[in-house]
Amino acid sequence: MRKSRCFIKNIFQRRFKRLLLAGKKEYFQILIPDTAKFDAFRNRLSKVYRHIGKWARKQDISCFRVYDDDMPDFPLAIDRYESIAHVSEYARPHGMEPDEHAAWLDGCIDVISEVLDISPELIYMKFRQRQSGLQQYERFGRTNSEYIVRENGLRFVIKPADYLDVGLFLDHRNTRKMVMEEARGKQVLNLFAYTGSFSVYAAAGGAAGTLTVDMSNTYLQWADRNMTLNDFTGDEHRFLQADVLQWLRQPTGERFDLIVLDPPTFSNSKRMYGTLDVQRDHVALLDMVLRLCRPGGTVFFSTNYRKFKLDEEGIRATSIQDISKQTVPADFRNERIHKCFKIKK
Repeated sequence: MRKSRCFIKNIFQRRFKRLLLAGKKEYFQILIPDTAKFDAFRNRLSKVYRHIGKWARKQDISCFRVYDDDMPDFPLAIDRYESIAHVSEYARPHGMEPDEHAAWLDGCIDVISEVLDISPELIYMKFRQRQSGLQQYERFGRTNSEYIVRENGLRFVIKPADYLDVGLFLDHRNTRKMVMEEARGKQVLNLFAYTGSFSVYAAAGGAAGTLTVDMSNTYLQWADRNMTLNDFTGDEHRFLQADVLQWLRQPTGERFDLIVLDPPTFSNSKRMYGTLDVQRDHVALLDMVLRLCRPGGTVFFSTNYRKFKLDEEGIRATSIQDISKQTVPADFRNERIHKCFKIKK
């Protein structure tokens, strides 16, 4: 019997002993591991990791998606960030009791540790629900666990234990590079900036200046750290804590050549002026953003709402290009991970 299979079996045996002590003999059959399913998961993960890992090494990419809901019995998204793995379990009606589910998760972590050659202590497991309505994600815990990772020669702080996401969205790796390639000599505005990765890329591309706007002071401080980590510390790189919707409604004489707009799908934050629904509000939102754009300027607009449909007729722009196929990286086999548009004023 393989070492990993023994490990999984031992996990279930330990949990069964605890249930026996608690007088729950009826769970015995439930807690017998289905080693065939775990073997299939190991085989699939090994296959995709060999392929994606080889591609990543050739591209000099050290942070990439390994596995994304490939098998119905293992609905996971597995991302490698250099020395760690970040794993999200998608919500599903799995029918398992809590202790059985915990044992299943332990088995998954063992397989991931074996295939990716990462210690279980460096595998961060999260539970991800499909976002709907006004549901929003919450902070998981304050552990102060953080790492510095590299992407295209730039460095970023990630915090895999604190939030649902680590601070660097891998599906926008290509989009960030596009922004960098267009930023030279331009004034760049980054809205709903999160941890400021687009601002870092714009600065690396030779932007004349950047303005990073987000409602969260925590994320702005994180963005400032990312800029400082890459030696972009001049006065030309500014940060503004503001409700983006309210700020866009205020008159300003400042104009920008390049704007990045990556809003949340939904937001009903108590600090926000009203609510935001990207499908309902994107025309009005883009109209306000284009007012801040110089003639001939560019807006990179993105959303991860998978049912999103752009109302091109309602947007006052000289050209609109759907660049989703170019912006979704090769390690994301789900091409619907986001929608991205390049809009010219």
